[in-house]
Amino acid sequence: MVGSTKGLKEYAKQKTQLTLEKVDNSIRELSLTEQKINFNSVSQLSGVSKTFLYNNKDIKNRIEELRGKQTSRTINQRAKYDKTAKSKDIIIMAKDKKIRDLGEENKKLKEQLEILRGKLYEKM
Repeated sequence: MVGSTKGLKEYAKQKTQLTLEKVDNSIRELSLTEQKINFNSVSQLSGVSKTFLYNNKDIKNRIEELRGKQTSRTINQRAKYDKTAKSKDIIIMAKDKKIRDLGEENKKLKEQLEILRGKLYEKM
């Protein structure tokens, strides 16, 4: 009887090793193709149950870590876009203010020119 359980244990160990290789290959493929890495996508691509993924601590930690990196990368890209949009708005506001100021200065200079022309005309 001892020999029969030894064979079963060896078979289970081999099966687990094959399953781990499938999961590893699936994670690499998802990473290379820049697809979302989560338990569902890894499970579907590798053909391994989600239960196996959650129960294996190494795989669970790896998937959670990769998923977190993807999420933070997405957030950083959005923040970069938002920052660009905000800086664009600030630049537009500054230009509008500059245009307003130049318009007022132009108006004052025209008034001064008109006054000086009047004085010049009186002297003639």
